[in-house]
Amino acid sequence: MTSWADWVDGELDGIRAADRWRAPVATDGADPRAALISFASNDYLGLTQHRAVVAAAHAALDESGAGSGSARLVVGSREAHHALEAELADWKGTERAVLFATGYQTNLAVLSTFGGRGTRIVSDELNHASIIDGCRLSKAEVTIYDHADVEHAASLLQGASRAVLVTDSVFSMDGDAAPLDDLAQLARSTGALLVVDEAHAVLGPDPKWSADDELAFVRVGTLSKTLGSLGGFVAASAAVCDLLVNRARPYIFTTASTPADTAAARAALAVLRSSEGEALLARLAAHVKRVCPGHRSPIVPIVLGDEQAALDAAAFMADRGLLVPAIRPPTVPVGTSRLRVALSAAHTDDEVTQLVHALKDLDVST
Repeated sequence: MTSWADWVDGELDGIRAADRWRAPVATDGADPRAALISFASNDYLGLTQHRAVVAAAHAALDESGAGSGSARLVVGSREAHHALEAELADWKGTERAVLFATGYQTNLAVLSTFGGRGTRIVSDELNHASIIDGCRLSKAEVTIYDHADVEHAASLLQGASRAVLVTDSVFSMDGDAAPLDDLAQLARSTGALLVVDEAHAVLGPDPKWSADDELAFVRVGTLSKTLGSLGGFVAASAAVCDLLVNRARPYIFTTASTPADTAAARAALAVLRSSEGEALLARLAAHVKRVCPGHRSPIVPIVLGDEQAALDAAAFMADRGLLVPAIRPPTVPVGTSRLRVALSAAHTDDEVTQLVHALKDLDVST
């Protein structure tokens, strides 16, 4: 029998041989990347550093301590959790919302709860890893439709006695938007439960879904991107939320979100829903228009294909003072390695100009 030590060494050797070795680097320390202008973060509105958001987190630490101490259904639930859930539901226009410790856990919870035996999950081929893993954890029959292909999705729904149709709203590595209106109509016509992960949908699209449809529509969101904190949530009907609270293992068996994260998210949501938030969204949209006119999200992929070409392009950008990471397999399919430009309202006009000029010198199209 092969020892575990030999197996681990072999797996690591394989990663090195494929030239796909990766390791985290502290970009706020002595590493040279700390001095680069980052176009790599998902902090789309710059709210991780907003004074009101940071102050709210500080206050929560002083008042409530560092952690919640337990799962929500034991003694971990705080008034702040309930207040944030109510505010998120109001923002998304749903009856209720349920908080989770991370966005990743949220998709695991939704798909493992609704994807039981006798259910067919129909999932976009470019959905996020958390959706993929949620499908794997479920006991459902899982089928994959071609990216954004509504007709293919419809064909896979045929004959299902109970079905879940799941998609990202904006896809994290391509920055394109799902055809939500068409998918919503497909869900209505087939009786499928539509699950939409809106993690990257800071600039939309906003699905058209009426109150009459609410029981068959689940909105998944994150607190860690647009809202600059940490956590995830489901916004849906009261019945859907009640079922998640009573059945979703990532909710039942995980310590509740920290007081600081919860307070930061509430403060960030208040900023987002204010005139200041409107200005930040407009600024972000203007940055996107400068870099890639007509694009629908702050994620702009520069697909180069070859892994080394992507690494060389990232090095080229770094030489010009810009951190634009190379994205390689397994994050993206083989043959689609790329730069992933992530824009933020926190970027200055001069920084965006520097990016535009560097991309022009790199001689690639956006």
